[in-house]
Amino acid sequence: MNPLRQADRYLEIGFAFPACIVAGLFGGYGLDRLFHTHSLYIIGLLLGIVAGFVQLIRLTRKPPSGEE
Repeated sequence: MNPLRQADRYLEIGFAFPACIVAGLFGGYGLDRLFHTHSLYIIGLLLGIVAGFVQLIRLTRKPPSGEE
């Protein structure tokens, strides 16, 4: 496998998980501000973590580019 493609694959895995978590956190925080509550950010954070793990599993099970 080309080293640049391999690096791209690892970077995609490395950025997908934290991006899902941050998106869930900010989504929950936005809902907290919208509904004037103080605990929806935790639900958003947990959903972001679950979405991050799902995406992580999908990316690791996907065959490398060029071998499909």
